Amino acid sequence: MPIPYLFYVFENGPPLWLRNNYSVIAQAVLGVAFLALLKIYTSGATCVSDRNMHGKVVMITGGTSGIGEQVTRQLAARGAQIVLLTQVGPSDPFLADFIEDVRTESDNHLVYAEQVDLSSLHSIRTFATKWIDNAPPRRLDMVILCAATLTPPGKPRVLTPEGVEETWMVNFLANFHLLGILSPALRAQPFDRDVRVIIATCSSYIGSPALREEMSESSWTPSKAYARSKLALMVFGQAYQKHLDAYERPDKMPVSAKVIFVDPGFSRTPGMRRWLTRGTLWGLVLYLVSYVPIWFLLKSPWRGAQSIVYAAVEASYGRGVGGKLIKECREVDYARQDVKDEAVAKKLWEESDKLIEVVEKEQAAKRAKEKKKAEERAKEEKEAEKAKEVEALVNAIKKGRENEKAKESEKAKARKRSKKANA
Repeated sequence: MPIPYLFYVFENGPPLWLRNNYSVIAQAVLGVAFLALLKIYTSGATCVSDRNMHGKVVMITGGTSGIGEQVTRQLAARGAQIVLLTQVGPSDPFLADFIEDVRTESDNHLVYAEQVDLSSLHSIRTFATKWIDNAPPRRLDMVILCAATLTPPGKPRVLTPEGVEETWMVNFLANFHLLGILSPALRAQPFDRDVRVIIATCSSYIGSPALREEMSESSWTPSKAYARSKLALMVFGQAYQKHLDAYERPDKMPVSAKVIFVDPGFSRTPGMRRWLTRGTLWGLVLYLVSYVPIWFLLKSPWRGAQSIVYAAVEASYGRGVGGKLIKECREVDYARQDVKDEAVAKKLWEESDKLIEVVEKEQAAKRAKEKKKAEERAKEEKEAEKAKEVEALVNAIKKGRENEKAKESEKAKARKRSKKANA
């Protein structure tokens, strides 16, 4: 029994086996305690707010995997209406299963998907213009930008079908284009509505080259491209907040939309796995072999989503000024001053507008040519089909005449045979 044993230890001291192995046991206990504290520290903070999101319309990019998936699930569980912007259409089997799973898990059937390819400016414009082309304006309480891509270390520079470097396009330019078109919808929301634009960023922006410096193909690296895209997104976000604030509403009330940046920290997401494995099979093997330290040092996607969920539900961020940075469920300062540099922001905005204009004009001309070629092919196919129909009709007429001649010949032969028989 434990009580007599404790009395025995108190009177006679620890047992012999404990005294002989004291140092080993002490080291083991300290080691386990250290690992436990390390895991608690690296897991980060947890959002403790229980605020519900019933009635709120939340638009999410990158909401089907990694941290974005956890944000989708947690906000759906709080009752929000979720609009997922996905590369594939709603009929895709994986997406359909994912949406059904989220609906069942959260008991919330207001989860939908809209097809938007973030590597295509045309796809973004098509969706966004359709969204704002509504009277009265559609309700939109929140836009959460979780989508991001990266090129694994050592891999070559990748261009989108429209000719824009992929990391810059998906991580920055797509968000710039989407928010630029959705701006009227955000500004048109009632002044007393809590409207937020939550932008997921990364601490890699700290080591990014300055945006004033051009990045040539020769100086391009995956890490620089990723860091630069995140820095650009933060600079744009600050300028976008000023753009929203500068709008004068017809009712003379202030615009309620707030831009909030969130650094979710490093997590075990598919993107992180792709980065660590360098996009190779051998890298994946090493990743699996060293998974234990990775598990200790990196957050789970659920933990990574906590700061974003906090930025979405914490009531205080719906008031005051926008442009705040959240990390580990609390507000922190920016590590770079040029994030708020207006001259850099103005240049970035103008150059991005020009790039979008150039690319969209080129793509419009390309689509027009393809449409013309498709119409010409359709016309040729239609003419060929008509020619086949005419040819078939002519052949049918010829065959009919040949059959008539054959019948007349048979009748003539029959008459001759009957005459001979009568004779």
